[in-house]
Amino acid sequence: MAAGRWQRVHAVVRRIPRGRVATYGQVATLAGLPGAARQVGYALHALPAHSSVPWHRVLNARGVISLPGGTGLEQRMRLEAEGVRFDTRGRVPLAEVQWRPRG
Repeated sequence: MAAGRWQRVHAVVRRIPRGRVATYGQVATLAGLPGAARQVGYALHALPAHSSVPWHRVLNARGVISLPGGTGLEQRMRLEAEGVRFDTRGRVPLAEVQWRPRG
């Protein structure tokens, strides 16, 4: 994915408000890259450690954290600190907390 595309992904993710989440596919579509959900994951994975892009607000289409181990735990802790709740199966209720941008 070209750097320009990654910048578009990062710009979309920066718009996700605190306490809300988006899916990889949703971010791809909003960045003008429909069907490129996996590329969104690559773009977020490549972020530097102390990036200001709120990568933790992006989940898979089932409302589940896709990241393994410590990174996944960090993502969950960041989301919970923003008031996002998980069910007993580790899912976020997308119907309640998914970001719906206007226009």
